[in-house]
Amino acid sequence: MPGNYLVFYKPYGVLSSFTDPEGQGRPCLADYIPIPGVYAAGRLDKNSEGLMLLTDDGQLNHRITHPDFEHTKTYFTQVEGTIGEEAVETLSQGLALGDFHTLPADVSIIPEPDLPPKSVPVRDYHPTSWLKITLREGKKHQVRRMTAAVGYPTLRLFRIAIGELTLEGLKPGEWRYLDSKEVQLLTV
Repeated sequence: MPGNYLVFYKPYGVLSSFTDPEGQGRPCLADYIPIPGVYAAGRLDKNSEGLMLLTDDGQLNHRITHPDFEHTKTYFTQVEGTIGEEAVETLSQGLALGDFHTLPADVSIIPEPDLPPKSVPVRDYHPTSWLKITLREGKKHQVRRMTAAVGYPTLRLFRIAIGELTLEGLKPGEWRYLDSKEVQLLTV
């Protein structure tokens, strides 16, 4: 019977699986999460940071990851270059990425957010811009592909929220159980 619901602050360089599929001993979830039987509800690539939800509830996992349920995922994204309103508008309206067309997204230019330093700093590109992007879907490498498609490659990607769920109170590598109110918010 399901009942474990965790939020994890994934550090840069950590795989979103419990083992390294290539057997190279790279850091993975098992190095941080001692709870058996939980699985990631969506993934972040090795080079991305931030919020991951883990659960043993298959129905909730499906609700979080399937676009029909429109659970938003919000990211802070550092991109190379000074991005303009035209590119932001294109990202907001949705764009063709070859194998799929993105849904409209909420995209805005923001000042540099107060994030912990990245363990491997972003190379010194000048200038850079920061975006806040909220998606209602989650395809593989979607944010990176979107920003590259409008000419602004992603340098740093940080998921700050899934719906109303945030990383409040956690530091990189830390996790906590969700309270019943947070679980309830994810099931609607």
